Amino acid sequence: MDTIEAMRVFVAVVERNGFSAAATALDLSTVSVTRQIAALEKRLSTRLLNRTTRRVSPTSTGAAYYQRCVELLAEFDALEASVGAQALQPSGRLRINAPVSYGIARLAALLPGYASQYPEVELELSLSDRQVDMVEEGFDLVIRITRQLPPSLIARPLAQARIMLCAAPSYLARRGTPATPQALSGHDCLHYSYAAGGDSWQLQGKQGEVNIELTPRMRANNGEVLREAAIAGMGIVAQPDFIVEQALARGQLVPVLPDWEMPPIGIHALYASRSHLAPKVRSFIDYLAGQLAPDTDAG
Repeated sequence: MDTIEAMRVFVAVVERNGFSAAATALDLSTVSVTRQIAALEKRLSTRLLNRTTRRVSPTSTGAAYYQRCVELLAEFDALEASVGAQALQPSGRLRINAPVSYGIARLAALLPGYASQYPEVELELSLSDRQVDMVEEGFDLVIRITRQLPPSLIARPLAQARIMLCAAPSYLARRGTPATPQALSGHDCLHYSYAAGGDSWQLQGKQGEVNIELTPRMRANNGEVLREAAIAGMGIVAQPDFIVEQALARGQLVPVLPDWEMPPIGIHALYASRSHLAPKVRSFIDYLAGQLAPDTDAG
Protein backbone atom coordinates (compact mmCIF):
# COMPACT_ATOMS: atom_id res chain seq x y z
CA MET A 1 0.00 0.00 0.00
CA ASP A 2 1.19 3.51 -0.85
CA THR A 3 0.66 5.25 2.49
CA ILE A 4 0.94 8.78 1.07
CA GLU A 5 -1.64 7.98 -1.61
CA ALA A 6 -3.92 6.35 0.95
CA MET A 7 -3.68 9.46 3.15
CA ARG A 8 -4.70 11.62 0.18
CA VAL A 9 -7.70 9.36 -0.43
CA PHE A 10 -8.71 9.51 3.23
CA VAL A 11 -8.52 13.32 3.27
CA ALA A 12 -10.64 13.51 0.13
CA VAL A 13 -13.29 11.21 1.60
CA VAL A 14 -13.52 13.31 4.78
CA GLU A 15 -13.62 16.64 2.94
CA ARG A 16 -16.24 15.44 0.43
CA ASN A 17 -18.30 13.42 2.90
CA GLY A 18 -18.31 10.27 0.83
CA PHE A 19 -16.53 7.68 -1.25
CA SER A 20 -18.17 8.52 -4.58
CA ALA A 21 -17.41 12.24 -4.36
CA ALA A 22 -13.79 11.50 -3.36
CA ALA A 23 -13.45 9.04 -6.23
CA THR A 24 -14.68 11.66 -8.72
CA ALA A 25 -12.30 14.31 -7.35
CA LEU A 26 -9.30 11.96 -7.49
CA ASP A 27 -10.28 10.36 -10.82
CA LEU A 28 -10.42 6.93 -9.20
CA SER A 29 -13.08 4.26 -9.05
CA THR A 30 -15.28 4.05 -5.97
CA VAL A 31 -14.02 0.50 -5.48
CA SER A 32 -10.41 1.71 -5.44
CA VAL A 33 -11.23 4.38 -2.86
CA THR A 34 -13.05 1.87 -0.68
CA ARG A 35 -10.16 -0.60 -0.82
CA GLN A 36 -7.56 2.04 0.05
CA ILE A 37 -9.54 3.20 3.10
CA ALA A 38 -9.98 -0.40 4.23
CA ALA A 39 -6.26 -1.07 3.82
CA LEU A 40 -5.40 2.10 5.74
CA GLU A 41 -7.68 1.14 8.63
CA LYS A 42 -6.20 -2.35 8.68
CA ARG A 43 -2.67 -0.92 8.74
CA LEU A 44 -3.55 1.38 11.65
CA SER A 45 -5.70 -1.25 13.39
CA THR A 46 -8.48 1.30 13.99
CA ARG A 47 -11.68 2.54 12.41
CA LEU A 48 -11.26 5.97 10.86
CA LEU A 49 -14.72 6.51 9.35
CA ASN A 50 -18.33 6.08 10.40
CA ARG A 51 -20.35 4.84 7.43
CA THR A 52 -24.13 5.22 7.07
CA THR A 53 -26.38 4.99 4.06
CA ARG A 54 -26.54 8.78 3.84
CA ARG A 55 -23.09 10.02 4.75
CA VAL A 56 -19.56 9.23 5.82
CA SER A 57 -17.96 11.01 8.78
CA PRO A 58 -14.69 10.57 10.66
CA THR A 59 -14.53 8.87 14.02
CA SER A 60 -12.86 10.77 16.83
CA THR A 61 -9.63 8.95 16.00
CA GLY A 62 -10.26 9.60 12.31
CA ALA A 63 -10.76 13.33 12.92
CA ALA A 64 -7.42 13.60 14.71
CA TYR A 65 -5.77 11.52 12.00
CA TYR A 66 -7.32 13.77 9.33
CA GLN A 67 -5.76 16.88 10.87
CA ARG A 68 -2.31 15.28 10.96
CA CYS A 69 -2.73 14.01 7.38
CA VAL A 70 -3.51 17.51 6.15
CA GLU A 71 -0.40 18.88 7.87
CA LEU A 72 1.90 16.06 6.73
CA LEU A 73 0.68 16.12 3.13
CA ALA A 74 1.25 19.89 2.98
CA GLU A 75 4.80 19.42 4.27
CA PHE A 76 5.39 16.55 1.88
CA ASP A 77 4.16 18.56 -1.13
CA ALA A 78 6.30 21.54 -0.10
CA LEU A 79 9.35 19.26 0.24
CA GLU A 80 8.82 17.75 -3.21
CA ALA A 81 8.37 21.19 -4.75
CA SER A 82 11.55 22.40 -3.08
CA VAL A 83 13.59 19.38 -4.20
CA GLY A 84 12.17 19.63 -7.70
CA ALA A 85 13.20 23.28 -7.96
CA GLN A 86 16.69 22.48 -6.69
CA ALA A 87 17.00 19.63 -9.17
CA LEU A 88 16.52 22.08 -12.03
CA GLN A 89 19.04 24.57 -10.68
CA PRO A 90 22.77 23.79 -10.99
CA SER A 91 24.10 23.50 -7.46
CA GLY A 92 26.41 21.48 -5.24
CA ARG A 93 29.99 20.36 -5.64
CA LEU A 94 31.18 19.66 -9.19
CA ARG A 95 34.31 17.49 -9.28
CA ILE A 96 36.25 17.82 -12.54
CA ASN A 97 39.41 16.06 -13.68
CA ALA A 98 41.52 17.36 -16.56
CA PRO A 99 45.07 17.06 -17.95
CA VAL A 100 47.57 19.27 -16.15
CA SER A 101 48.66 21.42 -19.10
CA TYR A 102 45.17 21.87 -20.51
CA GLY A 103 43.80 22.75 -17.11
CA ILE A 104 46.39 25.49 -16.71
CA ALA A 105 46.39 26.77 -20.29
CA ARG A 106 42.65 26.68 -21.03
CA LEU A 107 40.33 25.72 -18.17
CA ALA A 108 41.77 28.07 -15.55
CA ALA A 109 40.70 31.10 -17.59
CA LEU A 110 37.18 29.71 -18.14
CA LEU A 111 36.26 28.76 -14.59
CA PRO A 112 35.57 32.30 -13.28
CA GLY A 113 33.00 32.88 -16.03
CA TYR A 114 31.14 29.69 -15.15
CA ALA A 115 31.32 30.45 -11.44
CA SER A 116 29.74 33.88 -11.97
CA GLN A 117 26.85 32.35 -13.95
CA TYR A 118 26.23 29.53 -11.48
CA PRO A 119 27.09 30.77 -7.99
CA GLU A 120 25.45 27.76 -6.32
CA VAL A 121 27.98 25.36 -7.86
CA GLU A 122 31.16 24.62 -5.88
CA LEU A 123 33.97 23.84 -8.33
CA GLU A 124 36.67 21.30 -7.51
CA LEU A 125 39.28 20.86 -10.25
CA SER A 126 41.80 18.01 -10.10
CA LEU A 127 44.64 18.07 -12.64
CA SER A 128 46.29 14.80 -13.63
CA ASP A 129 47.70 13.32 -16.84
CA ARG A 130 46.94 9.75 -15.81
CA GLN A 131 43.75 8.02 -16.91
CA VAL A 132 41.54 8.30 -13.83
CA ASP A 133 38.60 6.03 -13.08
CA MET A 134 35.94 8.72 -12.84
CA VAL A 135 33.32 6.50 -11.21
CA GLU A 136 35.70 4.89 -8.71
CA GLU A 137 37.33 8.22 -7.81
CA GLY A 138 34.10 10.18 -7.64
CA PHE A 139 34.50 12.64 -10.50
CA ASP A 140 31.38 14.13 -12.09
CA LEU A 141 33.18 15.05 -15.30
CA VAL A 142 36.51 14.27 -16.96
CA ILE A 143 38.16 16.30 -19.72
CA ARG A 144 40.24 14.12 -22.01
CA ILE A 145 42.40 14.89 -25.04
CA THR A 146 42.51 11.64 -26.93
CA ARG A 147 41.76 9.76 -30.14
CA GLN A 148 40.70 6.63 -28.25
CA LEU A 149 37.54 7.22 -26.23
CA PRO A 150 36.63 4.77 -23.45
CA PRO A 151 33.54 2.78 -24.49
CA SER A 152 32.14 2.78 -20.97
CA LEU A 153 31.67 6.57 -20.85
CA ILE A 154 29.59 9.13 -22.74
CA ALA A 155 31.72 11.63 -24.67
CA ARG A 156 30.80 15.09 -25.91
CA PRO A 157 33.28 16.74 -28.30
CA LEU A 158 34.31 20.22 -27.17
CA ALA A 159 37.11 21.25 -29.53
CA GLN A 160 40.20 20.00 -31.32
CA ALA A 161 43.87 20.56 -30.59
CA ARG A 162 46.47 20.82 -33.32
CA ILE A 163 49.65 18.87 -32.71
CA MET A 164 52.66 21.06 -33.46
CA LEU A 165 56.05 19.66 -34.48
CA CYS A 166 58.71 22.12 -33.35
CA ALA A 167 62.21 22.63 -31.97
CA ALA A 168 64.46 25.37 -30.63
CA PRO A 169 66.50 27.36 -33.18
CA SER A 170 69.62 26.35 -31.24
CA TYR A 171 68.89 22.65 -31.74
CA LEU A 172 68.24 23.04 -35.47
CA ALA A 173 71.41 25.12 -35.86
CA ARG A 174 73.39 22.35 -34.20
CA ARG A 175 71.73 19.28 -35.74
CA GLY A 176 70.21 20.62 -38.93
CA THR A 177 66.59 21.00 -39.98
CA PRO A 178 64.88 17.81 -41.18
CA ALA A 179 63.60 18.19 -44.75
CA THR A 180 61.44 15.06 -44.81
CA PRO A 181 59.48 13.08 -42.20
CA GLN A 182 61.91 10.17 -42.65
CA ALA A 183 64.75 12.41 -41.50
CA LEU A 184 63.16 12.58 -38.04
CA SER A 185 64.51 9.09 -37.34
CA GLY A 186 68.01 10.52 -37.15
CA HIS A 187 67.07 13.32 -34.74
CA ASP A 188 66.69 13.61 -30.99
CA CYS A 189 62.96 13.41 -30.37
CA LEU A 190 61.15 14.26 -27.15
CA HIS A 191 58.15 12.01 -26.69
CA TYR A 192 54.99 11.98 -24.57
CA SER A 193 54.84 8.82 -22.44
CA TYR A 194 51.05 8.44 -22.64
CA ALA A 195 50.85 8.78 -26.43
CA ALA A 196 48.32 6.28 -27.78
CA GLY A 197 50.46 5.44 -30.83
CA GLY A 198 53.48 4.25 -28.87
CA ASP A 199 56.93 5.43 -29.97
CA SER A 200 55.84 6.75 -33.34
CA TRP A 201 54.64 9.94 -35.00
CA GLN A 202 52.06 9.97 -37.78
CA LEU A 203 52.29 12.82 -40.27
CA GLN A 204 50.05 13.85 -43.16
CA GLY A 205 51.04 15.83 -46.23
CA LYS A 206 50.40 16.19 -49.94
CA GLN A 207 52.25 12.93 -50.52
CA GLY A 208 50.00 11.00 -48.11
CA GLU A 209 50.54 9.64 -44.64
CA VAL A 210 53.83 8.61 -43.08
CA ASN A 211 54.39 6.76 -39.83
CA ILE A 212 57.78 7.46 -38.27
CA GLU A 213 59.15 5.08 -35.65
CA LEU A 214 61.10 6.88 -32.95
CA THR A 215 63.90 6.13 -30.54
CA PRO A 216 63.14 8.99 -28.15
CA ARG A 217 65.97 10.92 -26.57
CA MET A 218 63.59 11.67 -23.70
CA ARG A 219 60.15 10.61 -22.55
CA ALA A 220 57.91 12.43 -20.07
CA ASN A 221 54.30 12.17 -18.99
CA ASN A 222 53.81 15.93 -19.04
CA GLY A 223 53.79 18.16 -22.10
CA GLU A 224 55.14 21.23 -20.34
CA VAL A 225 58.24 19.32 -19.30
CA LEU A 226 58.79 18.27 -22.91
CA ARG A 227 58.25 21.84 -24.10
CA GLU A 228 60.87 23.17 -21.70
CA ALA A 229 63.31 20.47 -22.78
CA ALA A 230 62.71 21.47 -26.41
CA ILE A 231 63.26 25.15 -25.59
CA ALA A 232 66.55 24.17 -23.94
CA GLY A 233 67.64 22.59 -27.24
CA MET A 234 67.33 18.92 -26.33
CA GLY A 235 65.41 17.91 -29.44
CA ILE A 236 62.25 18.00 -31.53
CA VAL A 237 58.88 17.84 -29.78
CA ALA A 238 55.30 17.14 -30.92
CA GLN A 239 52.81 18.76 -28.56
CA PRO A 240 49.32 20.34 -28.65
CA ASP A 241 49.09 23.97 -29.65
CA PHE A 242 47.94 25.11 -26.21
CA ILE A 243 51.24 23.89 -24.75
CA VAL A 244 53.67 25.34 -27.33
CA GLU A 245 51.82 28.33 -28.81
CA GLN A 246 53.44 30.94 -26.55
CA ALA A 247 56.93 29.51 -27.09
CA LEU A 248 56.31 29.64 -30.87
CA ALA A 249 55.07 33.23 -30.63
CA ARG A 250 58.22 34.24 -28.71
CA GLY A 251 60.53 32.46 -31.13
CA GLN A 252 61.76 30.07 -28.45
CA LEU A 253 60.51 27.27 -30.71
CA VAL A 254 60.05 27.20 -34.48
CA PRO A 255 57.93 24.87 -36.62
CA VAL A 256 59.54 21.76 -38.08
CA LEU A 257 58.29 20.27 -41.38
CA PRO A 258 55.57 22.93 -41.83
CA ASP A 259 54.25 21.20 -44.97
CA TRP A 260 53.40 18.15 -42.87
CA GLU A 261 50.99 17.96 -39.99
CA MET A 262 49.84 15.49 -37.41
CA PRO A 263 46.15 14.55 -37.17
CA PRO A 264 44.34 16.84 -34.74
CA ILE A 265 43.29 15.34 -31.46
CA GLY A 266 39.84 15.70 -29.94
CA ILE A 267 39.11 17.40 -26.64
CA HIS A 268 36.16 15.68 -25.00
CA ALA A 269 33.99 15.95 -21.91
CA LEU A 270 33.39 12.47 -20.52
CA TYR A 271 30.61 11.54 -18.10
CA ALA A 272 29.10 8.33 -16.85
CA SER A 273 25.50 8.32 -18.09
CA ARG A 274 22.98 10.29 -20.11
CA SER A 275 20.20 9.33 -17.70
CA HIS A 276 19.41 11.93 -15.04
CA LEU A 277 22.47 14.03 -15.88
CA ALA A 278 22.84 16.49 -13.02
CA PRO A 279 22.20 20.14 -13.97
CA LYS A 280 25.63 21.10 -12.61
CA VAL A 281 27.29 18.67 -15.05
CA ARG A 282 25.11 19.57 -18.02
CA SER A 283 25.53 23.30 -17.44
CA PHE A 284 29.33 23.00 -17.23
CA ILE A 285 29.56 20.92 -20.42
CA ASP A 286 27.31 23.38 -22.26
CA TYR A 287 29.40 26.28 -20.97
CA LEU A 288 32.67 24.70 -22.12
CA ALA A 289 31.21 23.85 -25.52
CA GLY A 290 30.11 27.45 -25.98
CA GLN A 291 33.47 28.86 -24.90
CA LEU A 292 35.67 26.44 -26.84
CA ALA A 293 33.67 26.09 -30.07
CA PRO A 294 35.18 29.20 -31.72
CA ASP A 295 38.63 27.67 -31.17
CA THR A 296 37.80 24.37 -32.89
CA ASP A 297 39.52 25.19 -36.17
CA ALA A 298 42.53 26.77 -34.56
CA GLY A 299 42.84 24.35 -31.70
